[in-house]
Amino acid sequence: MLKYFAVAIVIAAAMVYAYSRDLRSTLLVVSVSLVAVVWQLGLLPTLGFRLDPFSMLVPFLVFAIGMSHGAQKMNGIMQDIGRGTHKLVAARYTFRRLFLAGLTALLADAVGFAVLLVIDIPVIKELALAASLGVGVLIFTNLILLPVLLSYTGVSRRAAERSLRTELADSAGGERHRVWHTLVRFTERKWALGAIAVSAGLAALGFAASLHLQIGDLDPGAPELRPESRYNRDSAFMVANYAASADILVVMVKTADKGCVSYPVVSRIDELAWALEQLPGVDSTSSAPALAKLSSVGYNEGNLKWYELVPNEAALGTLLTYAPRELLPASCDLLPLYVYLKDHKAATLSRVVETVEAFKAQHDSDEARFLLAAGSAGIEAATNIVVQRAWYEMLALVYGAVVVLCFVTFRSWRAVVVAVLPLMLTSLLAEALMVMLGIGVKVATLPVIALGVGIGVDYALYILSVMLARLRAGHTLAQAYYGALLFTGKVVMLTGLTLALGVATWAFSDIKFQADMGILLAFMFLWNMLGALILLPALACFMLKPTVARSDRAAGPAVPAEPHKLAA
Repeated sequence: MLKYFAVAIVIAAAMVYAYSRDLRSTLLVVSVSLVAVVWQLGLLPTLGFRLDPFSMLVPFLVFAIGMSHGAQKMNGIMQDIGRGTHKLVAARYTFRRLFLAGLTALLADAVGFAVLLVIDIPVIKELALAASLGVGVLIFTNLILLPVLLSYTGVSRRAAERSLRTELADSAGGERHRVWHTLVRFTERKWALGAIAVSAGLAALGFAASLHLQIGDLDPGAPELRPESRYNRDSAFMVANYAASADILVVMVKTADKGCVSYPVVSRIDELAWALEQLPGVDSTSSAPALAKLSSVGYNEGNLKWYELVPNEAALGTLLTYAPRELLPASCDLLPLYVYLKDHKAATLSRVVETVEAFKAQHDSDEARFLLAAGSAGIEAATNIVVQRAWYEMLALVYGAVVVLCFVTFRSWRAVVVAVLPLMLTSLLAEALMVMLGIGVKVATLPVIALGVGIGVDYALYILSVMLARLRAGHTLAQAYYGALLFTGKVVMLTGLTLALGVATWAFSDIKFQADMGILLAFMFLWNMLGALILLPALACFMLKPTVARSDRAAGPAVPAEPHKLAA
Protein backbone atom coordinates (compact mmCIF):
# COMPACT_ATOMS: atom_id res chain seq x y z
CA MET A 1 0.00 0.00 0.00
CA LEU A 2 3.00 2.30 0.28
CA LYS A 3 3.02 2.94 -3.45
CA TYR A 4 -0.64 3.99 -3.37
CA PHE A 5 0.05 6.26 -0.41
CA ALA A 6 2.94 7.84 -2.30
CA VAL A 7 0.71 8.39 -5.34
CA ALA A 8 -1.94 9.99 -3.11
CA ILE A 9 0.69 12.37 -1.67
CA VAL A 10 1.88 13.35 -5.14
CA ILE A 11 -1.70 13.94 -6.37
CA ALA A 12 -2.62 16.04 -3.33
CA ALA A 13 0.58 18.11 -3.50
CA ALA A 14 0.20 18.68 -7.25
CA MET A 15 -3.41 19.85 -6.96
CA VAL A 16 -2.75 22.17 -4.01
CA TYR A 17 0.24 23.67 -5.82
CA ALA A 18 -1.78 24.07 -9.04
CA TYR A 19 -4.33 26.03 -7.01
CA SER A 20 -1.98 28.14 -4.88
CA ARG A 21 1.11 28.40 -7.13
CA ASP A 22 3.11 28.73 -3.92
CA LEU A 23 5.65 25.98 -3.26
CA ARG A 24 6.36 27.16 0.29
CA SER A 25 2.79 26.88 1.60
CA THR A 26 2.09 23.71 -0.42
CA LEU A 27 5.03 21.89 1.15
CA LEU A 28 3.96 23.13 4.57
CA VAL A 29 0.39 21.82 4.18
CA VAL A 30 1.66 18.44 2.94
CA SER A 31 4.27 18.22 5.70
CA VAL A 32 1.85 19.03 8.52
CA SER A 33 -0.65 16.47 7.17
CA LEU A 34 2.13 13.87 7.09
CA VAL A 35 3.04 14.79 10.68
CA ALA A 36 -0.51 13.86 11.67
CA VAL A 37 -0.12 10.48 9.95
CA VAL A 38 3.21 9.88 11.74
CA TRP A 39 1.65 10.80 15.08
CA GLN A 40 -1.20 8.39 14.46
CA LEU A 41 1.10 5.54 13.41
CA GLY A 42 3.18 6.16 16.52
CA LEU A 43 0.23 6.32 18.90
CA LEU A 44 -1.39 3.10 17.64
CA PRO A 45 1.32 0.67 18.86
CA THR A 46 1.78 2.79 21.99
CA LEU A 47 -1.88 2.15 22.85
CA GLY A 48 -1.66 -1.54 21.92
CA PHE A 49 -3.24 -1.40 18.45
CA ARG A 50 -1.85 -2.39 15.06
CA LEU A 51 -2.64 -1.88 11.39
CA ASP A 52 -4.46 -4.67 9.55
CA PRO A 53 -5.84 -4.88 5.99
CA PHE A 54 -8.97 -3.03 7.13
CA SER A 55 -7.32 -0.21 9.09
CA MET A 56 -4.47 0.05 6.56
CA LEU A 57 -6.59 2.62 4.74
CA VAL A 58 -6.98 4.91 7.75
CA PRO A 59 -3.65 6.76 7.19
CA PHE A 60 -4.92 7.61 3.67
CA LEU A 61 -8.04 9.17 5.17
CA VAL A 62 -6.14 11.05 7.87
CA PHE A 63 -3.77 12.52 5.28
CA ALA A 64 -6.63 13.42 2.92
CA ILE A 65 -8.69 15.08 5.67
CA GLY A 66 -5.59 16.95 6.83
CA MET A 67 -4.97 18.25 3.31
CA SER A 68 -8.60 19.41 3.13
CA HIS A 69 -8.44 21.47 6.32
CA GLY A 70 -4.89 22.60 5.68
CA ALA A 71 -5.85 23.95 2.25
CA GLN A 72 -8.65 25.98 3.84
CA LYS A 73 -6.26 27.54 6.34
CA MET A 74 -3.67 28.24 3.65
CA ASN A 75 -6.30 29.83 1.41
CA GLY A 76 -7.62 32.12 4.14
CA ILE A 77 -4.16 33.34 5.11
CA MET A 78 -3.20 33.79 1.47
CA GLN A 79 -6.23 35.98 0.77
CA ASP A 80 -5.66 38.17 3.83
CA ILE A 81 -2.01 38.66 2.93
CA GLY A 82 -3.17 39.62 -0.58
CA ARG A 83 -5.30 42.37 1.00
CA GLY A 84 -2.19 43.79 2.62
CA THR A 85 -2.47 42.18 6.04
CA HIS A 86 0.71 41.16 7.86
CA LYS A 87 1.26 37.39 7.84
CA LEU A 88 0.94 37.13 11.64
CA VAL A 89 -2.35 39.06 11.69
CA ALA A 90 -3.58 37.10 8.66
CA ALA A 91 -2.94 33.84 10.52
CA ARG A 92 -4.89 35.16 13.52
CA TYR A 93 -7.84 36.28 11.37
CA THR A 94 -8.01 32.93 9.57
CA PHE A 95 -7.72 30.99 12.80
CA ARG A 96 -10.62 32.92 14.34
CA ARG A 97 -12.79 32.68 11.22
CA LEU A 98 -12.33 28.98 10.44
CA PHE A 99 -11.41 27.29 13.72
CA LEU A 100 -15.01 26.68 14.82
CA ALA A 101 -16.05 25.33 11.43
CA GLY A 102 -12.92 23.18 11.22
CA LEU A 103 -13.30 21.89 14.78
CA THR A 104 -16.96 21.00 14.19
CA ALA A 105 -16.06 19.26 10.94
CA LEU A 106 -13.31 17.21 12.59
CA LEU A 107 -15.59 16.36 15.51
CA ALA A 108 -18.20 15.21 12.98
CA ASP A 109 -15.51 13.07 11.33
CA ALA A 110 -14.48 11.63 14.70
CA VAL A 111 -18.09 10.90 15.68
CA GLY A 112 -18.69 9.29 12.29
CA PHE A 113 -15.81 6.94 13.03
CA ALA A 114 -16.69 6.48 16.70
CA VAL A 115 -20.25 5.25 16.02
CA LEU A 116 -18.66 2.19 14.45
CA LEU A 117 -17.79 1.12 18.00
CA VAL A 118 -21.42 -0.03 18.43
CA ILE A 119 -20.74 -2.81 15.93
CA ASP A 120 -19.66 -5.91 17.84
CA ILE A 121 -16.93 -6.89 15.37
CA PRO A 122 -13.34 -6.48 16.64
CA VAL A 123 -11.76 -5.39 13.33
CA ILE A 124 -14.36 -2.62 12.87
CA LYS A 125 -13.84 -1.44 16.45
CA GLU A 126 -10.09 -1.25 15.85
CA LEU A 127 -10.69 0.68 12.62
CA ALA A 128 -13.00 3.11 14.45
CA LEU A 129 -10.47 3.73 17.22
CA ALA A 130 -7.58 4.19 14.78
CA ALA A 131 -9.56 6.63 12.64
CA SER A 132 -10.89 8.61 15.62
CA LEU A 133 -7.37 8.87 16.99
CA GLY A 134 -6.07 10.16 13.64
CA VAL A 135 -8.80 12.78 13.36
CA GLY A 136 -8.15 13.90 16.93
CA VAL A 137 -4.49 14.44 16.04
CA LEU A 138 -5.56 16.68 13.11
CA ILE A 139 -7.10 19.17 15.54
CA PHE A 140 -3.64 19.92 16.89
CA THR A 141 -1.66 19.68 13.65
CA ASN A 142 -3.84 21.22 10.95
CA LEU A 143 -6.11 23.52 12.97
CA ILE A 144 -3.49 24.86 15.39
CA LEU A 145 0.04 24.02 14.27
CA LEU A 146 -0.41 24.93 10.59
CA PRO A 147 -1.63 28.54 11.16
CA VAL A 148 1.23 29.02 13.62
CA LEU A 149 3.78 27.88 11.06
CA LEU A 150 2.19 29.96 8.31
CA SER A 151 2.38 33.01 10.58
CA TYR A 152 6.18 32.62 10.33
CA THR A 153 6.57 31.57 6.71
CA GLY A 154 3.67 33.44 5.11
CA VAL A 155 3.10 33.02 1.36
CA SER A 156 4.67 34.60 -1.68
CA ARG A 157 3.30 38.00 -2.70
CA ARG A 158 2.54 36.76 -6.23
CA ALA A 159 0.47 33.81 -4.90
CA ALA A 160 -1.39 36.09 -2.48
CA GLU A 161 -2.31 38.54 -5.23
CA ARG A 162 -3.33 35.71 -7.53
CA SER A 163 -5.71 34.34 -4.89
CA LEU A 164 -7.66 37.63 -4.99
CA ARG A 165 -7.72 37.96 -8.77
CA THR A 166 -11.41 37.03 -9.06
CA GLU A 167 -12.44 39.23 -6.14
CA LEU A 168 -10.53 42.24 -7.45
CA ALA A 169 -11.93 41.79 -10.95
CA ASP A 170 -15.44 41.61 -9.52
CA SER A 171 -14.98 44.76 -7.40
CA ALA A 172 -13.66 46.58 -10.46
CA GLY A 173 -16.86 45.77 -12.33
CA GLY A 174 -15.38 42.98 -14.42
CA GLU A 175 -17.21 39.86 -15.52
CA ARG A 176 -17.46 37.01 -13.00
CA HIS A 177 -15.76 33.71 -13.65
CA ARG A 178 -18.11 31.45 -15.60
CA VAL A 179 -18.03 28.64 -13.00
CA TRP A 180 -18.80 30.91 -10.04
CA HIS A 181 -21.45 32.78 -12.04
CA THR A 182 -23.18 29.46 -12.84
CA LEU A 183 -23.04 28.22 -9.24
CA VAL A 184 -24.43 31.50 -7.86
CA ARG A 185 -27.48 31.12 -10.09
CA PHE A 186 -28.59 28.20 -7.91
CA THR A 187 -29.57 30.81 -5.31
CA GLU A 188 -32.29 31.99 -7.75
CA ARG A 189 -35.72 30.43 -7.25
CA LYS A 190 -35.99 29.00 -10.78
CA TRP A 191 -32.58 27.31 -10.73
CA ALA A 192 -33.06 26.23 -7.13
CA LEU A 193 -36.35 24.49 -7.95
CA GLY A 194 -34.69 22.68 -10.83
CA ALA A 195 -31.80 21.50 -8.66
CA ILE A 196 -34.15 20.34 -5.90
CA ALA A 197 -36.40 18.53 -8.41
CA VAL A 198 -33.43 16.70 -9.96
CA SER A 199 -32.12 15.83 -6.49
CA ALA A 200 -35.54 14.50 -5.45
CA GLY A 201 -35.64 12.35 -8.57
CA LEU A 202 -32.16 10.99 -7.90
CA ALA A 203 -33.11 10.33 -4.28
CA ALA A 204 -36.19 8.36 -5.39
CA LEU A 205 -34.14 6.30 -7.85
CA GLY A 206 -31.43 5.76 -5.25
CA PHE A 207 -33.96 4.64 -2.64
CA ALA A 208 -35.61 2.23 -5.07
CA ALA A 209 -32.24 0.72 -5.97
CA SER A 210 -31.11 0.57 -2.33
CA LEU A 211 -34.01 -1.78 -1.54
CA HIS A 212 -32.07 -4.47 -3.42
CA LEU A 213 -28.95 -3.98 -1.28
CA GLN A 214 -27.77 -7.30 0.17
CA ILE A 215 -25.90 -8.12 3.34
CA GLY A 216 -22.68 -10.09 2.89
CA ASP A 217 -20.47 -11.19 -0.01
CA LEU A 218 -22.00 -11.38 -3.47
CA ASP A 219 -19.13 -13.23 -5.17
CA PRO A 220 -17.85 -16.78 -4.63
CA GLY A 221 -14.34 -17.43 -3.42
CA ALA A 222 -12.21 -15.53 -0.95
CA PRO A 223 -13.69 -12.03 -0.51
CA GLU A 224 -10.24 -10.55 0.07
CA LEU A 225 -9.21 -11.42 -3.50
CA ARG A 226 -10.62 -10.53 -6.89
CA PRO A 227 -12.75 -13.15 -8.72
CA GLU A 228 -10.06 -13.54 -11.40
CA SER A 229 -7.29 -14.24 -8.86
CA ARG A 230 -5.49 -17.60 -9.08
CA TYR A 231 -6.77 -18.76 -5.69
CA ASN A 232 -10.42 -18.05 -6.51
CA ARG A 233 -10.15 -19.67 -9.94
CA ASP A 234 -8.62 -22.80 -8.39
CA SER A 235 -11.27 -22.84 -5.67
CA ALA A 236 -14.06 -22.59 -8.26
CA PHE A 237 -12.53 -25.51 -10.21
CA MET A 238 -12.38 -27.68 -7.07
CA VAL A 239 -16.00 -26.96 -6.16
CA ALA A 240 -17.21 -27.61 -9.70
CA ASN A 241 -15.37 -30.90 -10.16
CA TYR A 242 -15.01 -32.45 -6.70
CA ALA A 243 -17.17 -32.96 -3.64
CA ALA A 244 -15.13 -30.43 -1.71
CA SER A 245 -15.62 -26.87 -0.56
CA ALA A 246 -13.77 -24.19 1.37
CA ASP A 247 -17.10 -22.81 2.63
CA ILE A 248 -18.29 -25.04 5.48
CA LEU A 249 -21.16 -24.32 7.84
CA VAL A 250 -21.53 -26.54 10.91
CA VAL A 251 -24.83 -27.02 12.72
CA MET A 252 -24.17 -28.29 16.24
CA VAL A 253 -26.76 -30.58 17.80
CA LYS A 254 -26.52 -30.66 21.58
CA THR A 255 -28.02 -33.89 22.94
CA ALA A 256 -28.75 -35.31 26.36
CA ASP A 257 -26.02 -37.31 28.09
CA LYS A 258 -25.09 -40.29 25.89
CA GLY A 259 -27.83 -39.25 23.49
CA CYS A 260 -25.72 -39.37 20.34
CA VAL A 261 -27.08 -42.82 19.39
CA SER A 262 -30.70 -42.06 20.19
CA TYR A 263 -32.81 -42.93 17.15
CA PRO A 264 -35.20 -39.91 17.48
CA VAL A 265 -32.17 -37.57 17.63
CA VAL A 266 -30.20 -39.01 14.71
CA SER A 267 -33.34 -39.26 12.58
CA ARG A 268 -34.02 -35.55 13.10
CA ILE A 269 -30.44 -34.71 12.13
CA ASP A 270 -30.83 -36.84 9.00
CA GLU A 271 -34.06 -35.04 8.19
CA LEU A 272 -32.37 -31.62 8.51
CA ALA A 273 -29.45 -32.79 6.34
CA TRP A 274 -31.89 -33.84 3.61
CA ALA A 275 -33.69 -30.48 3.78
CA LEU A 276 -30.40 -28.59 3.48
CA GLU A 277 -29.24 -30.69 0.51
CA GLN A 278 -32.30 -29.54 -1.46
CA LEU A 279 -31.23 -25.89 -1.22
CA PRO A 280 -29.47 -24.12 -4.12
CA GLY A 281 -25.86 -23.45 -3.20
CA VAL A 282 -25.49 -26.51 -0.93
CA ASP A 283 -23.08 -29.08 -2.35
CA SER A 284 -23.35 -31.85 0.24
CA THR A 285 -23.57 -32.64 3.95
CA SER A 286 -21.69 -34.91 6.32
CA SER A 287 -22.90 -36.23 9.66
CA ALA A 288 -22.96 -39.26 11.96
CA PRO A 289 -26.42 -40.38 10.69
CA ALA A 290 -25.14 -40.38 7.10
CA LEU A 291 -22.12 -42.46 8.19
CA ALA A 292 -24.43 -44.87 10.05
CA LYS A 293 -26.46 -45.48 6.88
CA LEU A 294 -23.31 -46.15 4.85
CA SER A 295 -22.05 -48.52 7.55
CA SER A 296 -25.37 -50.38 7.48
CA VAL A 297 -24.95 -50.95 3.75
CA GLY A 298 -21.39 -52.17 4.27
CA TYR A 299 -22.40 -54.60 7.03
CA ASN A 300 -25.03 -56.09 4.70
CA GLU A 301 -22.92 -56.99 1.68
CA GLY A 302 -23.41 -53.60 -0.01
CA ASN A 303 -27.18 -53.99 -0.32
CA LEU A 304 -28.54 -50.48 -0.82
CA LYS A 305 -31.86 -51.53 0.68
CA TRP A 306 -30.12 -51.17 4.03
CA TYR A 307 -29.26 -47.50 3.39
CA GLU A 308 -31.45 -46.45 6.27
CA LEU A 309 -31.17 -45.66 9.96
CA VAL A 310 -31.73 -48.64 12.21
CA PRO A 311 -34.29 -47.78 14.93
CA ASN A 312 -32.20 -49.45 17.62
CA GLU A 313 -29.69 -47.71 19.86
CA ALA A 314 -27.43 -50.74 20.27
CA ALA A 315 -27.31 -51.26 16.50
CA LEU A 316 -26.60 -47.56 15.93
CA GLY A 317 -23.82 -47.71 18.50
CA THR A 318 -22.27 -50.65 16.65
CA LEU A 319 -22.53 -48.93 13.27
CA LEU A 320 -20.80 -45.82 14.64
CA THR A 321 -18.04 -47.67 16.52
CA TYR A 322 -15.33 -46.45 14.17
CA ALA A 323 -16.80 -43.03 13.45
CA PRO A 324 -14.19 -40.23 13.40
CA ARG A 325 -14.20 -37.94 16.39
CA GLU A 326 -15.19 -34.87 14.30
CA LEU A 327 -18.51 -36.65 13.64
CA LEU A 328 -18.99 -38.42 16.98
CA PRO A 329 -17.17 -36.88 19.99
CA ALA A 330 -16.17 -39.19 22.84
CA SER A 331 -18.55 -37.35 25.20
CA CYS A 332 -21.48 -38.55 23.01
CA ASP A 333 -23.48 -35.40 23.77
CA LEU A 334 -22.79 -33.34 20.62
CA LEU A 335 -23.42 -34.26 16.99
CA PRO A 336 -22.13 -31.83 14.35
CA LEU A 337 -23.75 -31.55 10.91
CA TYR A 338 -21.26 -30.35 8.29
CA VAL A 339 -22.83 -28.44 5.40
CA TYR A 340 -20.53 -27.97 2.40
CA LEU A 341 -21.54 -24.92 0.36
CA LYS A 342 -20.73 -24.04 -3.24
CA ASP A 343 -20.08 -20.45 -2.16
CA HIS A 344 -20.60 -18.07 0.75
CA LYS A 345 -22.79 -15.57 -1.08
CA ALA A 346 -25.28 -13.62 1.00
CA ALA A 347 -28.26 -15.41 -0.59
CA THR A 348 -26.74 -18.87 0.01
CA LEU A 349 -26.00 -18.22 3.67
CA SER A 350 -29.40 -16.63 4.21
CA ARG A 351 -31.22 -19.67 2.78
CA VAL A 352 -29.23 -22.09 4.93
CA VAL A 353 -29.70 -20.07 8.12
CA GLU A 354 -33.43 -19.61 7.51
CA THR A 355 -33.87 -23.36 6.89
CA VAL A 356 -32.01 -24.30 10.07
CA GLU A 357 -33.89 -21.71 12.13
CA ALA A 358 -37.25 -22.96 10.83
CA PHE A 359 -36.28 -26.58 11.56
CA LYS A 360 -35.03 -25.58 14.99
CA ALA A 361 -38.31 -23.86 15.84
CA GLN A 362 -40.24 -27.09 15.09
CA HIS A 363 -37.90 -29.77 16.44
CA ASP A 364 -35.92 -28.31 19.35
CA SER A 365 -36.46 -30.32 22.53
CA ASP A 366 -34.69 -31.42 25.70
CA GLU A 367 -33.32 -34.39 23.77
CA ALA A 368 -31.71 -32.30 21.04
CA ARG A 369 -31.05 -28.57 20.57
CA PHE A 370 -29.94 -27.32 17.15
CA LEU A 371 -27.32 -24.56 17.47
CA LEU A 372 -25.88 -22.21 14.83
CA ALA A 373 -23.11 -22.13 13.76
CA ALA A 374 -19.44 -23.02 13.32
CA GLY A 375 -17.12 -23.32 10.34
CA SER A 376 -15.92 -20.60 8.00
CA ALA A 377 -19.35 -20.12 6.42
CA GLY A 378 -20.96 -20.21 9.86
CA ILE A 379 -18.78 -17.33 11.00
CA GLU A 380 -19.66 -15.46 7.77
CA ALA A 381 -23.37 -16.00 8.45
CA ALA A 382 -23.05 -14.77 12.05
CA THR A 383 -21.10 -11.74 10.84
CA ASN A 384 -23.82 -10.93 8.29
CA ILE A 385 -26.44 -11.01 11.04
CA VAL A 386 -24.42 -8.60 13.18
CA VAL A 387 -23.78 -6.29 10.20
CA GLN A 388 -27.48 -6.27 9.26
CA ARG A 389 -28.47 -5.25 12.79
CA ALA A 390 -25.79 -2.55 12.92
CA TRP A 391 -26.42 -1.05 9.45
CA TYR A 392 -29.41 1.19 10.17
CA GLU A 393 -28.39 1.71 13.80
CA MET A 394 -25.05 3.08 12.57
CA LEU A 395 -26.73 5.39 10.02
CA ALA A 396 -29.12 6.74 12.66
CA LEU A 397 -26.27 7.42 15.09
CA VAL A 398 -23.95 9.11 12.60
CA TYR A 399 -26.69 11.35 11.21
CA GLY A 400 -27.93 12.12 14.72
CA ALA A 401 -24.43 13.16 15.76
CA VAL A 402 -23.96 15.31 12.63
CA VAL A 403 -27.31 17.03 13.23
CA VAL A 404 -26.41 17.82 16.84
CA LEU A 405 -22.98 19.18 15.95
CA CYS A 406 -24.37 21.29 13.12
CA PHE A 407 -27.07 22.70 15.39
CA VAL A 408 -24.53 23.55 18.08
CA THR A 409 -22.42 25.33 15.45
CA PHE A 410 -25.13 27.21 13.52
CA ARG A 411 -27.85 27.60 16.20
CA SER A 412 -30.48 27.23 13.45
CA TRP A 413 -32.56 24.22 12.46
CA ARG A 414 -32.86 25.68 8.96
CA ALA A 415 -29.10 25.62 8.50
CA VAL A 416 -29.02 22.03 9.79
CA VAL A 417 -31.54 20.97 7.13
CA VAL A 418 -29.54 22.75 4.42
CA ALA A 419 -26.33 21.02 5.54
CA VAL A 420 -27.67 17.49 6.09
CA LEU A 421 -30.01 16.88 3.14
CA PRO A 422 -27.17 16.78 0.55
CA LEU A 423 -25.42 14.19 2.72
CA MET A 424 -28.54 12.02 2.79
CA LEU A 425 -28.81 12.20 -1.00
CA THR A 426 -25.19 11.03 -1.32
CA SER A 427 -25.83 8.12 1.07
CA LEU A 428 -28.80 6.93 -1.00
CA LEU A 429 -26.84 7.20 -4.25
CA ALA A 430 -23.90 5.35 -2.68
CA GLU A 431 -26.21 2.47 -1.71
CA ALA A 432 -27.57 2.41 -5.27
CA LEU A 433 -24.00 2.32 -6.60
CA MET A 434 -23.26 -0.67 -4.36
CA VAL A 435 -26.21 -2.50 -5.93
CA MET A 436 -25.05 -1.60 -9.46
CA LEU A 437 -21.46 -2.75 -8.80
CA GLY A 438 -22.50 -5.91 -6.98
CA ILE A 439 -21.04 -4.84 -3.63
CA GLY A 440 -22.77 -6.12 -0.52
CA VAL A 441 -22.85 -4.60 2.95
CA LYS A 442 -20.11 -6.42 4.85
CA VAL A 443 -17.35 -5.78 7.35
CA ALA A 444 -15.24 -3.94 4.76
CA THR A 445 -17.97 -1.73 3.28
CA LEU A 446 -20.03 -1.11 6.42
CA PRO A 447 -17.83 1.80 7.62
CA VAL A 448 -17.81 3.54 4.23
CA ILE A 449 -21.19 5.28 4.55
CA ALA A 450 -20.30 6.53 8.04
CA LEU A 451 -16.93 7.77 6.80
CA GLY A 452 -18.53 9.46 3.80
CA VAL A 453 -21.08 11.29 5.95
CA GLY A 454 -18.56 12.35 8.58
CA ILE A 455 -16.06 13.66 6.03
CA GLY A 456 -18.69 15.02 3.63
CA VAL A 457 -20.16 17.39 6.20
CA ASP A 458 -16.84 19.30 6.13
CA TYR A 459 -17.82 20.89 2.82
CA ALA A 460 -21.15 22.14 4.09
CA LEU A 461 -19.65 23.49 7.31
CA TYR A 462 -16.99 25.57 5.56
CA ILE A 463 -19.42 27.04 3.01
CA LEU A 464 -22.26 27.67 5.47
CA SER A 465 -19.97 29.27 8.08
CA VAL A 466 -19.16 32.03 5.58
CA MET A 467 -22.67 32.25 4.11
CA LEU A 468 -24.32 32.67 7.49
CA ALA A 469 -21.85 35.34 8.59
CA ARG A 470 -22.53 37.37 5.44
CA LEU A 471 -26.29 36.86 5.76
CA ARG A 472 -26.08 38.17 9.32
CA ALA A 473 -24.28 41.20 7.96
CA GLY A 474 -27.29 41.95 5.72
CA HIS A 475 -26.01 40.59 2.40
CA THR A 476 -28.40 38.97 -0.04
CA LEU A 477 -28.25 35.21 -0.44
CA ALA A 478 -26.54 35.51 -3.84
CA GLN A 479 -23.93 37.89 -2.41
CA ALA A 480 -23.38 35.66 0.63
CA TYR A 481 -22.96 32.54 -1.49
CA TYR A 482 -20.64 34.28 -3.95
CA GLY A 483 -18.48 35.46 -1.06
CA ALA A 484 -18.43 31.93 0.35
CA LEU A 485 -17.38 30.55 -3.03
CA LEU A 486 -14.46 32.96 -3.25
CA PHE A 487 -13.35 32.39 0.34
CA THR A 488 -13.93 28.65 0.97
CA GLY A 489 -15.88 27.28 -2.00
CA LYS A 490 -12.88 27.17 -4.32
CA VAL A 491 -10.99 25.10 -1.78
CA VAL A 492 -14.02 22.85 -1.23
CA MET A 493 -13.92 22.04 -4.94
CA LEU A 494 -10.16 21.53 -4.77
CA THR A 495 -10.27 19.25 -1.75
CA GLY A 496 -13.25 17.29 -3.06
CA LEU A 497 -11.33 16.43 -6.19
CA THR A 498 -8.12 15.80 -4.22
CA LEU A 499 -9.83 13.46 -1.76
CA ALA A 500 -11.60 11.57 -4.55
CA LEU A 501 -8.46 11.13 -6.63
CA GLY A 502 -6.42 10.14 -3.58
CA VAL A 503 -8.73 7.30 -2.52
CA ALA A 504 -9.54 6.32 -6.12
CA THR A 505 -6.00 4.88 -6.34
CA TRP A 506 -7.21 2.09 -4.03
CA ALA A 507 -9.31 0.78 -6.93
CA PHE A 508 -6.11 -0.77 -8.31
CA SER A 509 -5.37 -2.68 -5.10
CA ASP A 510 -5.04 -6.46 -5.36
CA ILE A 511 -7.21 -6.73 -2.24
CA LYS A 512 -10.80 -6.55 -3.43
CA PHE A 513 -12.46 -5.00 -0.40
CA GLN A 514 -9.89 -2.19 -0.40
CA ALA A 515 -10.72 -1.53 -4.05
CA ASP A 516 -14.45 -1.49 -3.19
CA MET A 517 -13.85 0.97 -0.36
CA GLY A 518 -11.80 3.22 -2.65
CA ILE A 519 -14.50 3.34 -5.33
CA LEU A 520 -17.29 4.06 -2.85
CA LEU A 521 -15.37 6.74 -0.94
CA ALA A 522 -14.30 8.48 -4.17
CA PHE A 523 -17.95 8.52 -5.29
CA MET A 524 -19.15 9.91 -1.96
CA PHE A 525 -16.47 12.60 -1.82
CA LEU A 526 -17.40 13.82 -5.32
CA TRP A 527 -21.15 13.80 -4.69
CA ASN A 528 -20.78 15.49 -1.30
CA MET A 529 -18.76 18.22 -3.02
CA LEU A 530 -21.42 18.65 -5.74
CA GLY A 531 -24.15 18.65 -3.10
CA ALA A 532 -22.41 21.39 -1.13
CA LEU A 533 -21.88 23.53 -4.25
CA ILE A 534 -25.26 23.00 -5.97
CA LEU A 535 -27.95 21.55 -3.69
CA LEU A 536 -26.90 23.52 -0.60
CA PRO A 537 -27.49 26.99 -2.16
CA ALA A 538 -30.70 25.70 -3.78
CA LEU A 539 -32.05 24.65 -0.38
CA ALA A 540 -30.78 27.87 1.17
CA CYS A 541 -32.92 29.81 -1.36
CA PHE A 542 -36.02 28.56 0.47
CA MET A 543 -34.69 27.92 3.99
CA LEU A 544 -32.32 30.74 4.95
CA LYS A 545 -33.33 34.33 5.65
CA PRO A 546 -30.85 37.23 5.84
CA THR A 547 -30.68 38.80 9.32
CA VAL A 548 -28.58 41.70 10.47
CA ALA A 549 -26.17 40.99 13.32
CA ARG A 550 -26.63 42.97 16.53
CA SER A 551 -22.94 43.78 16.69
CA ASP A 552 -20.50 44.94 14.05
CA ARG A 553 -17.56 43.23 15.70
CA ALA A 554 -15.59 41.00 13.38
CA ALA A 555 -12.70 38.66 13.79
CA GLY A 556 -11.18 39.72 10.48
CA PRO A 557 -11.80 41.60 7.31
CA ALA A 558 -14.14 39.02 5.81
CA VAL A 559 -16.04 36.86 8.28
CA PRO A 560 -17.11 37.42 11.93
CA ALA A 561 -15.93 34.98 14.53
CA GLU A 562 -19.01 34.87 16.77
CA PRO A 563 -21.43 31.93 16.59
CA HIS A 564 -23.91 32.25 13.75
CA LYS A 565 -27.62 32.52 14.36
CA LEU A 566 -30.37 32.79 11.76
CA ALA A 567 -33.95 33.69 12.15
CA ALA A 568 -35.88 30.49 12.66
